[in-house]
Amino acid sequence: MMNSLDLRQIDAASFKKLKESKNAVLLAHYYQEEEIQDLADFIGDSLELARRAQESKADIIVFAGVHFMAEGAKILNPSRKVLVPDLRAGCSLSDSCPPEAFRKFREKHPDHFVVSYINCSAEIKAQSDVIVTSSNAVKIVSQIPTNRKVIFAPDRNLGAFVAKQTGREMLLWQGTCMVHETFSEKKIIGLLHTYPDAELIAHPECEPSLLERAHFIGSTSALLQYVEKSGAHRFIVATEEGILHQMRKRVPGKELIPAPPNGNCACNECPFMKLNTLEKIYACLRDESPELVMDESLRLRALAPLTRMLEMS
Repeated sequence: MMNSLDLRQIDAASFKKLKESKNAVLLAHYYQEEEIQDLADFIGDSLELARRAQESKADIIVFAGVHFMAEGAKILNPSRKVLVPDLRAGCSLSDSCPPEAFRKFREKHPDHFVVSYINCSAEIKAQSDVIVTSSNAVKIVSQIPTNRKVIFAPDRNLGAFVAKQTGREMLLWQGTCMVHETFSEKKIIGLLHTYPDAELIAHPECEPSLLERAHFIGSTSALLQYVEKSGAHRFIVATEEGILHQMRKRVPGKELIPAPPNGNCACNECPFMKLNTLEKIYACLRDESPELVMDESLRLRALAPLTRMLEMS
């Protein structure tokens, strides 16, 4: 295996040559390290990247993200080989909703329409009636007949936000994202007092009390677009701080302050996302391994609610 020193001697042109020789595309989520984002063919959120993969003519998809995102790419691109730099790159939110526990939960509420946030495993998608993203959740839930009872999984904070926006009462699965749960509201209030001209922008996976203070709430892509369009010049950003790299590239004249976590840890960074490294990406592409393999029956069952989402969007 190539060690770190050797890999650092490989420039962007060498990566491009390897990708071309494999007819591969490198997808990177906004939460990846800056150097990975800069080498990627496409950068975005999980659904956006899966769609990008569909549009490409690549035979191989290298997904620099977390496991459920690579699953999403495979669900929508069954004929492509999907590679994952590190199979241990999971997700605290996805892990908070074990498939068997969720199945038993659903069985207790058989008359409920199941809405699941895209940040979940293929097994949870397969148990759902429709999938939503943080950007289209309100729109899709608003289309569900009011006489239908609704389960929203797995993120309780996004579910509470959607319930508030739509006025719908929903039964929430009690899952959360470890990164978006860790922001210190006390420290953020302090920053807002120190910088009264700053706008607090937040992802809807954050706690409701923090969202109540936000000037803007939106998906990762929506937060990026907002800092471009807003007339403000200083922002406190309450989401995984990997997005700041793209924000700084697009609005170099604006000040971006990552929302501080509780304590002095780097808890506003997703440890699962950071399992991906340049070394692993290079080796993954070179060796065409590890590969994400999915049972076709599971893929088709997970595809159905995703297709419904696209129809309702």
